[in-house]
Amino acid sequence: MQHLKQCHGLAQIFLIRSKSYNLLKSNVPSVSVWNGCPSHRWKSSGGHRWQKYNNDGVSKLTFALAGLMAGTGAVLAYNLHRGKLEQAATSGQLLETETSSLPIYTIEEVAKHCSLDSGVWVTYKGEVFDITEFVALHPGGDKILLAAGGGLEPYWALYAVHQQDHVLQILTEHKIGVLNEESYKKQESAHPSDPYFAEPTRHPALQINSLKPFNAEPPVSILTDSYITPSAVFFKRNHLPVPTVVSETYKLEIEGLPGGAVSLTLSELKSRFPKHTVTATLQCAGNRRSDMNKVKQVKGLNWGIAAIGNATWSGARLRDVLLYYGFGPDVAAKARHVQFEGLDRDVTGTSYGASIQLNKAVSEEGDVLLAYEMNGEELPADHGYPVRVVAPGIVGARNVKWLGKIVVSDEESKSHWQQNDYKGFSPGTDWDTVDFKSAPAIQELPIQSAITHPAEGTFVDSYAGEVTVKGYAWSGGGREVIRVDVSVDGGNTWHVAKLRTSDEHNPALPPSPGRAWAWKLWEIDIPLPDKTQELQIVCKAVDSSYNVQPDSSAPIWNLRGVLSNAWHRVKVKEDVTGGRAGGVIDSWNQLCAHWFSISHGGDWEHKRTSDGTADERGPGLDYGCGLFYSPAVVHEGLPTVYVLCYSPAVVR
Repeated sequence: MQHLKQCHGLAQIFLIRSKSYNLLKSNVPSVSVWNGCPSHRWKSSGGHRWQKYNNDGVSKLTFALAGLMAGTGAVLAYNLHRGKLEQAATSGQLLETETSSLPIYTIEEVAKHCSLDSGVWVTYKGEVFDITEFVALHPGGDKILLAAGGGLEPYWALYAVHQQDHVLQILTEHKIGVLNEESYKKQESAHPSDPYFAEPTRHPALQINSLKPFNAEPPVSILTDSYITPSAVFFKRNHLPVPTVVSETYKLEIEGLPGGAVSLTLSELKSRFPKHTVTATLQCAGNRRSDMNKVKQVKGLNWGIAAIGNATWSGARLRDVLLYYGFGPDVAAKARHVQFEGLDRDVTGTSYGASIQLNKAVSEEGDVLLAYEMNGEELPADHGYPVRVVAPGIVGARNVKWLGKIVVSDEESKSHWQQNDYKGFSPGTDWDTVDFKSAPAIQELPIQSAITHPAEGTFVDSYAGEVTVKGYAWSGGGREVIRVDVSVDGGNTWHVAKLRTSDEHNPALPPSPGRAWAWKLWEIDIPLPDKTQELQIVCKAVDSSYNVQPDSSAPIWNLRGVLSNAWHRVKVKEDVTGGRAGGVIDSWNQLCAHWFSISHGGDWEHKRTSDGTADERGPGLDYGCGLFYSPAVVHEGLPTVYVLCYSPAVVR
């Protein structure tokens, strides 16, 4: 719980979920906690009312074969309409095919087919595949040839996103034979152990987009509960296994300065340079990619609106470190970029890498840190322990974690993630015509906002007369968010939300011009329109350069699904019965909420079974309350709710 101390409303998070939930977001309700009391949160206006929390709709996922060595989480939009998968299960089982008539090969024979000239053959689970025709379609480029003539297992262990039914179906289409028994046993014994065996423990509330490498975001319901995002539920974006780094032996290498290559230890970094603290928001380039998937399928993890977070970062300024080791006008006249390499590596030893522009790195107002603390504590493993780059206002992909090397250079990083990923293209560009060299690498991100409350598909109590809408807004490059407009009628009429730049109990000064690194949280109470059964709530933000979000995703759609910042839209329905009908959790729960609070106090934890019965128990009590709901039994126009009190000994 030490990472949750910044979040005053959030004491603990529980999830009711099945084992399969650990592999992907599901529609199972998330239960957040206000003041230590579990609840399904739904707040129409003021106070802690009840909410039926529905995770943002997870569209059907149709992934295809990802780059064996790319590690970007990108997936090839190949055979999009197969409809093979609705969740990222990792069964790793090949679909059944006829094998009796296929040739039998030895691993020596397979090894001869290791180039485009001789054909590219690979093996998987004792079967042989000719993927020569697929090489040109591979998003990781010719890195797929690293597996040529051998087994896929070592690479798929690193990028487990491949082990999905539809990916295996694509592979099966290239099947040409099987290995003989001796070859299969020999190959199986040579496969390495799971490179993810030492991954850190993660908070159970995180909604997982991919397990290996680990990528997850917090439930939307808790994202803006606190101005500072607790480290434990800050979104996780990993491209490779989390490296194990020992602080006592850690060394940071620096190249490209007049004095030649140097290195410094963690203790030297802390003792030689003043410690600076910056509050800054980091956002994944793929945040809200799910919105673009609704237009047309894209490559990449299906992020919702929570691949963003705000934290306090502490460490040495990159500017101070470079000046200490000889950076000056002579270097500045030649260099244009500062490259970063992480200690996370793939099976070939290739590190994750990225770069930022030199003027950002050395500017007094750039605030780029070599951070070793997050929210007042040492960096968690998932966030780059012991040292990471924090480049405020820059896309998360350039904020390299587990930093191992800095290079001052006249060139950008040659890393795959700098050159062949995290770039934007026209909606008319497809994978047959894309030229990654034609587009610059994303650095600053565009204006962004999203609605975190109410949730999609929930009910608004019309008797309250208004709806409370909350969310976040942020813009890249240090541009301050100056306004958030909110509509409850799809954009026909607009209202201006109240902005917040800090936690209410700890007010902060306005940011300096060009240094607005942190998000703004916003909130507004809007009167409910007359004679409306469904509301389409919309938000759009404006920054200090008067950049504003586009109204839809189609004009900004791109094949990688990055830079998704269209108006955010949430549909909710009005409950005209005042919470007494409708057959949903909010409705029948509200019938007894007043009675329960008077009789017992506290909040409830909800569970509902498929037959319409519910079992509810007040936390910390030595008894419970069971509700049995029957929409078929109607009295005076309302469904009947039976209430039964019982002791825990009777339950189950």
